[in-house]
Amino acid sequence: MNKSELIDAIAADAGITKAAAKLALESFLGNVGDTLKKGGKVSLVGFGSWSVSSRAARDGRNPQTGKTIQIAAKNVVKFKAGAELEGAVN
Repeated sequence: MNKSELIDAIAADAGITKAAAKLALESFLGNVGDTLKKGGKVSLVGFGSWSVSSRAARDGRNPQTGKTIQIAAKNVVKFKAGAELEGAVN
């Protein structure tokens, strides 16, 4: 499912226009992104939670040449599925 298909599904399920569903989805995504940028955590009970974790700098290997390269430290977004979502897919 891509973004436009998700907007269509939200509009149909909620009985709202596609424009309103698009605004709601973009608001949700924007708020999740802003919270994560600030180092916060977003939790939706039953669905899952998003958080930011720091990944340390490390040595890696270029698969084409075999030469060792330095991989910079960075922050990564992690998602942990909630119990209801886990149960729905298993």
